[in-house]
Amino acid sequence: MDYTHYKKQLEERKQELEQRIIDNDEYGLERGFASDMASGELSQYDNHPADSGTELYEREKDMALLGHVKEELSDINYSLEQMKQGTYGICEETGQQIPAERLDAIPTARTIASASTNQEISRDRPVEEEVLTNLENSYGRDTDDPEYNEQNAYEQVASFNQSSMTYEGSSLMDNDDGVGYVEEFEPFVSTDMNGYTGPDGVTFQRNEHYDKYMDRADESEDQY
Repeated sequence: MDYTHYKKQLEERKQELEQRIIDNDEYGLERGFASDMASGELSQYDNHPADSGTELYEREKDMALLGHVKEELSDINYSLEQMKQGTYGICEETGQQIPAERLDAIPTARTIASASTNQEISRDRPVEEEVLTNLENSYGRDTDDPEYNEQNAYEQVASFNQSSMTYEGSSLMDNDDGVGYVEEFEPFVSTDMNGYTGPDGVTFQRNEHYDKYMDRADESEDQY
C-alpha cells in the first residue's frame, strides 16, 4: 500500500505545529511558572487574589495547550519513524492492516479501531446532576401551578443549608403565591418606563395574582 500522501500530510502537520510553538513563544511558559514572573509583575503584594487566580488559570491553560501540541508532535514523529522502518499501517496489537478509512481520519493511528484502547465510554456523571434532577422534579409540587416556581426553587436550595434562611419579616411570600415579590400587589401593578408619575399612570393587570388579591380583600371585608 502506498503511504506517500500520508507521509506528506504528516510532514505538513508537523511543520504547522512546530511553527505554532514558535509563533506562540512556547505559550509563554519559557518565562517560568512563578506567578510574578508569568504575570510580569515585580511583586504580588498589592494584587487582588482574583488577579493571581486568573494568572494561574492562564498558566494552566497554556500548559495544557502546549502539552496537546507536543503530544501530537510525538505521535507524528512516531508515525514517520514507522514509515522508515516499514511498519506504518500495521496494527501493533493484532498485526492486521489498518484500513485506509481509519488512516484517512487518524494518520497517526497505531491499531485498528476494535483494538484501540479508547473504546470504553465513561459512565461517570457529575454529582450535581442528581441534585438538579431532584429540583426539576420538585418544581410546582406544592402549588397548583406545574410551571417553574421561584419559591419552590428557593426552598429546594435552602434545604441544603444547615440553618434556616427564612427569618421574621422576610420578603418572600408563601407557597400560595410563589412569586417572591416584596409586596403582594407587585405582580399585577405596573407603570411605564418613566416610573410612578401619579395614580393615573398606574396600570392594573387582570391576572391570577390580581384575582387572588381581590379575593383576600373581599374575605377581609366580609369578616368585618
